[in-house]
Amino acid sequence: MLCSDWESVKPDLVLLGKALSGGVLPVSAVLGSHEVLLTIKPGEHGSTYGGNPLACRVAQSALEVLVEENLAENARIIGEQLRRDLQQLVDTSSIAKLVRGKGLLNAIVIDSPEDGDLAWRICLRLAENGLLAKPTHGNIIRLAPVIPAKTAELMIFSMLLQTFSTRFLSSSLSYL
Repeated sequence: MLCSDWESVKPDLVLLGKALSGGVLPVSAVLGSHEVLLTIKPGEHGSTYGGNPLACRVAQSALEVLVEENLAENARIIGEQLRRDLQQLVDTSSIAKLVRGKGLLNAIVIDSPEDGDLAWRICLRLAENGLLAKPTHGNIIRLAPVIPAKTAELMIFSMLLQTFSTRFLSSSLSYL
């Protein structure tokens, strides 16, 4: 369920936030062994979003859904399919260089300087075509479908990318 599980490592501490409550309330948490956590003394650790009883209960419910609906495994399976689809786009694109990612957090690296704005311009065109993506640096486009994504949703996502790629990535960059 956590990134450390993907790499078979055991971190001393894991910090969780943002999506911990399923986007309902702000909440964060720190995970660790008793051995590590008991070395932290009062006042050495704090959280703006820690300790709210309602937010903690919402987070607990969100985690239960994550486990009961096997969303981490679903993200792995759907993410692998997404990367295969993205790789096909990269293989035929004149500006896309690389696909990378884990689960449903993926990226396309484009042939552009890191300090450029090509990724931003591509993301604007994707948005005009119904697909939200985020540029990170000037040459990386982050694609992060929702975690409970289903195969049908992935197909729509992939078709939007395919349509965009066919119309724009393979053509002149002047449109972007």
